Amino acid sequence: MPKDTSIKKVLVIGSGPIVIGQAAEFDYAGAQACRVLKSEGIEAVLVNSNPATIMTDKSMASEIYLEPLKKETVERIILKEKPDSLLAGLGGQTGLTIAMQLSREGFLEKHGVRLIGTNAEAIDRAEDRQLFKDTMAS
Repeated sequence: MPKDTSIKKVLVIGSGPIVIGQAAEFDYAGAQACRVLKSEGIEAVLVNSNPATIMTDKSMASEIYLEPLKKETVERIILKEKPDSLLAGLGGQTGLTIAMQLSREGFLEKHGVRLIGTNAEAIDRAEDRQLFKDTMAS
C-alpha cells in the first residue's frame, strides 16, 4: 500500500494498564506502530495511562501524555497537538470506545482529524451484535 503523504501527525491511543491475559499485545503493537510512524517521518503523539509500558519510552513518540484514557483527555490533547489523524485500534476496547464517542459527536470532523486503521463503520459493525450478525449473514 502506498504511503498516504497527507498524514503528518498521528495521535495514538495506548492500551492503558496491562491486565493479566490481555492488553500486552496492544502494548507491543502500539510500540511497533509508533516506531513505524517515526521511521516514515510521521510525528507520533501518544496518550497512555500506563507509565510502565514500552510505549511511553521517550524514544517512541515526539510527545507522550501519561493521562487517564478518557474522551475529555483525548479532546484536550487533540486541541493542543492538532493531529491530522487518530489511531485508536491499538488502545483495545478503551481506545475504540473513545474514538467512537469522538466520531459520533462530530469532534473529529470538526477538528479535521480522521480515524485511521479501523474506520468507524467497521467498529460499529463489530461492536453492535445485530449489525455483526447481519454482516456475517450477507
